[in-house]
Amino acid sequence: MAETNRWGVVYSSRSGNYKAHKRWNHIRAYMEQKGVQYDFVQSESSASVYRLANMLCNNGYHTLIIVGGDRALNDGINAVMNNYETLPEDFAVGVIPNGIGNDYAKFWGFSDDNYRQTVDALIARRVRKIDVGVCVYQENGIPHKHYFLNCINIGLGARLIKASNDAMHLIGSKRLSLIPIILSQIFERKLFDFKMKVDTEDVDSQFMSICIGKASGYGQTPNAVPYNGFLDMSAITRPKWWQLFEGFWLLGKGRFLNYKNVHPYRAEKIIIESCDKASISIDGQYMKGKDFTPVKIELVHEALSFII
Repeated sequence: MAETNRWGVVYSSRSGNYKAHKRWNHIRAYMEQKGVQYDFVQSESSASVYRLANMLCNNGYHTLIIVGGDRALNDGINAVMNNYETLPEDFAVGVIPNGIGNDYAKFWGFSDDNYRQTVDALIARRVRKIDVGVCVYQENGIPHKHYFLNCINIGLGARLIKASNDAMHLIGSKRLSLIPIILSQIFERKLFDFKMKVDTEDVDSQFMSICIGKASGYGQTPNAVPYNGFLDMSAITRPKWWQLFEGFWLLGKGRFLNYKNVHPYRAEKIIIESCDKASISIDGQYMKGKDFTPVKIELVHEALSFII
């Protein structure tokens, strides 16, 4: 069993590029400089992040730190939630952003450019109880449960996130990778038939994209917070092709809800009865080409202590 004050660290080596690997060496050196007691394991794939986080949970660590992006953090959180009943009472999760997408870390003010600030905050161990989203979907008639912290994207948003991640791996710059993504999506504005129940309200309409968030949702749910017991949803109808530029601009400025093609909702539970086989992305993990409906999305309120 691990000592109470010893961190269990999962370093996701697949979360970023050469700069991310170099940053990890600096992070380790700074933790040792600050006298942090820790054990670390290095993943080589998304599946191994889950497996290694699960192993640390089963070995009595009171603190689990994920070094990586949103997807690595999501794998870690799923391992934690699947061990929820056996974790120590003072168990807490933290993240050191070091991936392609670090949206959830940024929500709390952590930046991959300032790992020292993040490590200092983890040492201080100020925790906040957070809600954890849970998505129950069908695959080949078998129900599956997947937890999330940031957001679920369905439709165009899911494809954009996958394309952005793929381009980031090739180009190496997140900002530059957005240019070909925006240009490639100008004329791809497919509408999907959605049939949903948002709490007690029935929604039967066509949307191009839907984002259901517990944090900023890559800018699509800017008013969502991880501790109010509600899900925020932005449902986007199809704009004229030239109006897409306004949408991307408002997204970048944090004013996405001002876009006239966005229809916002706030709910405790969302059931998607059908979505026309639209692609789905859960915290950056892409699921394509299948009918996953019905999909039930709700919350486990104040499920975890998160180091902020």
